[in-house]
Amino acid sequence: GCAKSESIIDSDKEVVCFVYHRFGDDRYPSTNTDLKDFEAHLQYLKDQNYQVLTFEDAIDYLQSNEDLKKTAVITVDDGYESFYDNGLPLLKKYGFPATLFINTETVGGASYMDWKQLKSASEAGIEIGNHTHSHAYFLNQPEAKRYSNFKEELQLTQNLIKEHLGEEPTTFAYPYGELDNEMLSIVKELGFKGAAAQNSGVIGSSTNLLRCPRFPMSENYAALDKFKSKANMHHPAINEEDPGTFMANGNQPKLTLKVGADSPFAGAANVFIQGAEGSISKTESGDEFILTITPKSAISNRRRFLYTLTAQKDGQWYWYSHLWINPDVN
Repeated sequence: GCAKSESIIDSDKEVVCFVYHRFGDDRYPSTNTDLKDFEAHLQYLKDQNYQVLTFEDAIDYLQSNEDLKKTAVITVDDGYESFYDNGLPLLKKYGFPATLFINTETVGGASYMDWKQLKSASEAGIEIGNHTHSHAYFLNQPEAKRYSNFKEELQLTQNLIKEHLGEEPTTFAYPYGELDNEMLSIVKELGFKGAAAQNSGVIGSSTNLLRCPRFPMSENYAALDKFKSKANMHHPAINEEDPGTFMANGNQPKLTLKVGADSPFAGAANVFIQGAEGSISKTESGDEFILTITPKSAISNRRRFLYTLTAQKDGQWYWYSHLWINPDVN
């Protein structure tokens, strides 16, 4: 069941994907979305005629020869009860599906949905995806155990979801958005159609479908103007990205991107680096441009940090971000 994720995305198709965690739960502001904001997001998608799909259906759409449509995906991580109580009724009101990634160990635990609620959400058109059993920091486990643990947990979660809900998930989300290349290979080997990471951006022709970008929509980002600007972002095709992994080598990692001469990034691009000032240098090589992005100082105290590039072309904004993970920082 792997060949699917290898197939080529129709070059003009794009999907903008959002990630939420809690709804109307003020106890956890950093992962919560206010219900007024969430409803404003749904109203906007409806008013602007977005096709709103589950994550699985969006992957199918990208690889299909269906007509181009503005397409959005609402994903929700962890399976908190506030989704069932507060988020799901709003989705039903607007007639939109969503994808819920659950870690099966906490199902039925305090403030998490139980299997009965998950079954009811699934019957209401919510796709249930795999988010591992324990939601562990796998990159902190010794390599000798990391990959066998990761694979066993993915399989266990598949089995539990099948047992309780009747079907195995076809999609996956990495806990904390953390992965290395071997973890990605395991997700591929197990036959998942698509997998979601947590670097922001738009899914399109050069996206590896086993680490799809998503825009976070927690309180700091959930104001309607911020949501609108993300909903209208576009995918810049990247011909090559080096390194092809999220693992940071040292605390001043260098990112090299190759883009075509017609890329929005071949012109003026803005660079944002979390934790440092960024610099970008550009050289021409045949009909490509090579962009080198580096921080001007060390990024020493962050476990995860993003390099983000934005650029405007023909009145449209493009967004690309690369996540770095430094597992030595807890």
